[in-house]
Amino acid sequence: MGGDVQQARTDSDTGRNRLIVVGAIWLVATAIGEWLVLRTNLHPFGASREARITDDAFNLLMVFSVPVFTFVLVVIGYALVSDRERGGDEDGRSIRTNRLFIGSWLGVTTALSIVVIITPGFSGLDELRAEPEPDLVIDVRAERWSWAYTYSDGAFETQGDLVLPVDRRVMFRMTSTDLIHSFWIPAFRIKQDVVPGKVTSTMVTPEEVGSFDNADELRVQCAELCGVGHARMFTGVTVMEQDAFDEWLAARGG
Repeated sequence: MGGDVQQARTDSDTGRNRLIVVGAIWLVATAIGEWLVLRTNLHPFGASREARITDDAFNLLMVFSVPVFTFVLVVIGYALVSDRERGGDEDGRSIRTNRLFIGSWLGVTTALSIVVIITPGFSGLDELRAEPEPDLVIDVRAERWSWAYTYSDGAFETQGDLVLPVDRRVMFRMTSTDLIHSFWIPAFRIKQDVVPGKVTSTMVTPEEVGSFDNADELRVQCAELCGVGHARMFTGVTVMEQDAFDEWLAARGG
């Protein structure tokens, strides 16, 4: 009986020491991971209000995910190193369920999931949907394998670059003449299906002046596989100052 008690105490001390070691490694790994996330820009070029909101949401999700990722990685790594069998044919030590650990893990991850649903989930969607009234409406027509843009309620149409004013709320009203396409501007972080017989819409507020010539992300690209010309179904995007855009529009009768 005395030997069993002593063994239980030894196992308890060993478990406590392991918990301290794993906790210390986890804290260090988490600190390094958070530093890397906060110091490293993982996003491509962004040029709109929507891009800024979306990138901030991804950054927040990365901050939340680092402690979970490092915890799983450290526990698995520590177990592989400390608990691997040293040889022989005997079975490994039996491991009993730790209800406190399971309950704590379930509680923490549930709370984290609820936080993520609220922010950046609901709060991010509310921010994206703010400012519902557009300053400019552009009708977009998709067909294999080109995009056409109509300005000023049909005043003129172009199949060249999509030209936009900076710092103005723009609504795209879209439809397709043949099959489903997808309207995607990487620099704006917006993507919307374009469906035959239906008008879909999306909104964006450009915040950077530029063009496809100096940023590959400033383009309208079809993101829905639509046939052999799918990869060529793109046009450049040019964002101008308001005065330059007004001159461009007036020159075309808009």
